[in-house]
Amino acid sequence: MKIILKVDGGIGKSVAATAVCKAIKTQYPDSKLIVITNYPEVFDGNKRVYEVVRHNELNYFWRNNIKDQPDTKFFFQEPYLDTDFIHRRGHLIKVWCELNDIKYNGELPELFLTHKEISSFGINLRQSNKPIMVIQTNGGLPNQTDKYSWPRDLPYGTAQQIVNVLAPHYNIFHIRRPDQLQLQNTIPTSAEFRQLAVLIALSHKRLLIDSFAQHVAAALGKPSVVCWIANVPSQFGYEMHNNIIATPPTLEPELRGAILSMYNTNGPEKEFPYNNEDEIFNIESILAALGHEPAPALASGAAPTQRLTNPAPVANKKTGKRKSK
Repeated sequence: MKIILKVDGGIGKSVAATAVCKAIKTQYPDSKLIVITNYPEVFDGNKRVYEVVRHNELNYFWRNNIKDQPDTKFFFQEPYLDTDFIHRRGHLIKVWCELNDIKYNGELPELFLTHKEISSFGINLRQSNKPIMVIQTNGGLPNQTDKYSWPRDLPYGTAQQIVNVLAPHYNIFHIRRPDQLQLQNTIPTSAEFRQLAVLIALSHKRLLIDSFAQHVAAALGKPSVVCWIANVPSQFGYEMHNNIIATPPTLEPELRGAILSMYNTNGPEKEFPYNNEDEIFNIESILAALGHEPAPALASGAAPTQRLTNPAPVANKKTGKRKSK
């Protein structure tokens, strides 16, 4: 029997979909799981997946998967449009599984990096004997008119102040596209997806937002500090992370354009519910979550800490509550 899972959306959603794949194969261990996605590189090395097909490469799809194959199952439902998801009644992965009558057992995303990938790209990450820190401040689609989306992105001033404190102790790699704002005292990084996954795997600390990197960190078992504004970790996050929730709004926003969620992720100015960006996060709280103390330098010739295997399953309550550290 074939099961075909269709994944729309960005690369972070494809990473989250690897948890759905795990749940599917648990329930249907003898099935041939085919994934349709725009990001096949996410599934490299994933033995749960029989085949990966890009959205624009569906030639002979009917002939190969429908004709004379009445037992083929199609999991094409869009979880973002599900009633429970819109009402924030469950995590994306849980809702996605239940839409397809798949039992959800707290599965986490998973990525499979080879030793060759880690050694080949990892050697380029060594800037000095300082350990590696990763920061992602911005998400969204390429070439946005507004380089900053307040419901999702880490405010530039907040991020720069944090970097200024930690830069003496870490080589800080800033995950960003060339069209996004650059932080001073960081190493701008816009590598391919799997190279970025290696960077996250080799990093000592991570400061992330609700974008693909926090899904990758969860898939690699790398607890991170993740900052949230419009979205909530109970829907998109992971309990292993230290989830920092934005301070409550100080102004009443204009929500005339809100449709399926309170705020639009493209960040229209009229919806901005603060006096200024400095009100969104408490910098000291973020620094405390990161462990605001000098990290131990690497001994000469030593390799950064590596986690090459996938994390063991952990309880994932996804409460959305801020964790103490």
